[in-house]
Amino acid sequence: MNPDNSVPVRESLYPEIQPWDQRHLDVGAGHRIYVEQSGNPEGAPVLLVHGGPGGGCSPRMRRYFDPAHWRIILFDQRGAGRSTPLGGLQANTTADLVADMERIRTVLGVERWLLFGGSWGVTLSLCYGQQFPQRVSGMVLRGVFLCRRQDLDWLYHEGASRVFPEAWARFNAPIPVAERGNLTAAYHARLMADDPDGELALRWAEWEAACATLLPSPGVMTAFRERALALARIETHYFMANGFMPAGGVLAGMPALAGVPARLVHGRYDMVCPAEQAWTLHKAWPGSLLTVVPDAGHSATEPSLESALVRAVADFARESGRASS
Repeated sequence: MNPDNSVPVRESLYPEIQPWDQRHLDVGAGHRIYVEQSGNPEGAPVLLVHGGPGGGCSPRMRRYFDPAHWRIILFDQRGAGRSTPLGGLQANTTADLVADMERIRTVLGVERWLLFGGSWGVTLSLCYGQQFPQRVSGMVLRGVFLCRRQDLDWLYHEGASRVFPEAWARFNAPIPVAERGNLTAAYHARLMADDPDGELALRWAEWEAACATLLPSPGVMTAFRERALALARIETHYFMANGFMPAGGVLAGMPALAGVPARLVHGRYDMVCPAEQAWTLHKAWPGSLLTVVPDAGHSATEPSLESALVRAVADFARESGRASS
């Protein structure tokens, strides 16, 4: 018998599976959020917290988890994916999303769960965990995003623009020169007023997609274009408000997570969220483990990041098996 509770070491995604539960939860203010469950109904609960904000979930996201071990819970945050209304901004703040996560937990009868978050999903997982640490068994966090002013400036003011000047020029093109000093504000004003053909939303999404992978990826670009409307509207809404962060940001709340185990996985050449963010979080979180993947950028679809994430989740499964034996 495998001494680690018979959980095998795996380097690739698990096979495709279908959900056994799909529903919409009415969370007020006109929002209905999509929630699904797959894997083992009696398994260890894990909640996948997607990025963006506004990115939504995909079937591929179920495949990081051994379906025999995990009760896999996915949800689309307010205004994203299969939640309605698409791109809805009313009562759509970080505090609202944290409340939605806790509502999902109580409705599904989960005592504690592992949080698996990427990019903005890291920020949101940290905010939830700091408010409800007793409900979190651990975290696996990829592409750490701390949502500080400097992190937003890197992507939307100056930083990534120096690495991807061609994509930056396309991103700038629809905006008058006089307004290019604050592209987030310029895009936000136009997206809130009128974008009848979705062109501005596409430009916003294409810029982020261009920065998301170590090598250009048509598949990632297509995925960003498909979710452009919700992504652009919700991201500009959040980033104009500095992510609706609590006082001091997520780093100020780290003492609340001191006893929560965490594995941080970050691409060395992440141009959306430079590795300094993962290092800073790691140093603020005693006991956290940081894996910097040497041949990856930001997107979780990059093969080396996928492998690292599958291993990180399997580590939690093995450790929970030892703890319960």
